[in-house]
Order: sequence, then structure tokens, then C-alpha cells
Amino acid sequence: MAVETREYRAEARFQRVSPQKARLVLDLIKGRGVQEALDTTAFTKKRVAPVVHKLLTSAVDNAKYVAGEEGIDLDVDNLYVKQALANDGPRMKRIRPAPMGRAYRYQRRLTHIVLSVAEREAEGGLVTKVEEPEPAKPEKQAKGAAKARKPEARAAKAKASEPEKKKTKPAAKTAATRKKAGK
Repeated sequence: MAVETREYRAEARFQRVSPQKARLVLDLIKGRGVQEALDTTAFTKKRVAPVVHKLLTSAVDNAKYVAGEEGIDLDVDNLYVKQALANDGPRMKRIRPAPMGRAYRYQRRLTHIVLSVAEREAEGGLVTKVEEPEPAKPEKQAKGAAKARKPEARAAKAKASEPEKKKTKPAAKTAATRKKAGK
């Protein structure tokens, strides 16, 4: 019987920070445990970090509330940040005065931040198992490819691919040109 894990979300919309700057903080907490993510956002020196901290707290509170309402057994210590997105919001167009009566246009970007937390699946007790990917198997080579790997074949191929050098006349011509110049 496969137990479906629930996701609990929180959103902060129309935040006055560019999505690129918000993603710098969100990338720090993606995939981490909730307590570690809260500690990270508390000590990150970015302007958006308190917003992300508040949003993460809200997502954990949402998880507690929904689990209590639906009678789900939720271990808050086992929650992790499953998804952290910073999407573009609407842009505010602004104008900056420029020399000679001109005006420069610029845009103030807004962000919609979405955080979702979920409970880690614990298989067989308290220890969570991390599966490592299998190493890649080498492919079988053709017979012709094995012959081309010999050092003699490589050296012959390198000599054939070198461009021929142009032959230049000896320095006597340069001496003759000096006599004409009167030096």
C-alpha cells in the first residue's frame, strides 16, 4: 500500500523584489529540512530573506492546520521544502528624467513566491535511505574504432592533418633590401 504524501503550500504575491534576487535565497533552502531552512533564512543577508522566512513559517502552519483538520498524523520535524519558486509578477513601468528634456524608461519588477513543504518518506524506521544512481556502463566499441586508438595511427593522422609550412627565402634578400635603402 503506497502512502501518498501531502504537499502544503504558502504564497506571497506582488512582492517588491525582482524574481532573480528572490531565487538567490530560494535556491539556498530548496530540498532542506524546514528547521534548517528557517535557520538559513534567518541569517541570510538579503532583503527578501525575512519575506521567505515568514512564508516558510506560514507553510508549516498551514501544514499543521490542515493535518489537524483532516486527522492526518503529521511529523513537523520530518517536513522539508519540496518546492520553492519565484515567478514574475506584473511590472511597474516608471520614467526617469534624462538630459535635454528626454526621459529614460525602466521597470520595477514584482514577484510571486510559492513555497511548498512535504513530509519525507521514512522507509523502515527513523533512518531515511538515500539511493545512489548506478554507475554508467561502458558501451561496446566497433572493431575499427579500436584500431584508431593505437598511438602510431594517432601520430600518422596528426602529421597528415598539419598544414604545410611555406618556404621562405633566406635572409640574403633582406640584406639586399638594406643596401637599396642606404643603410
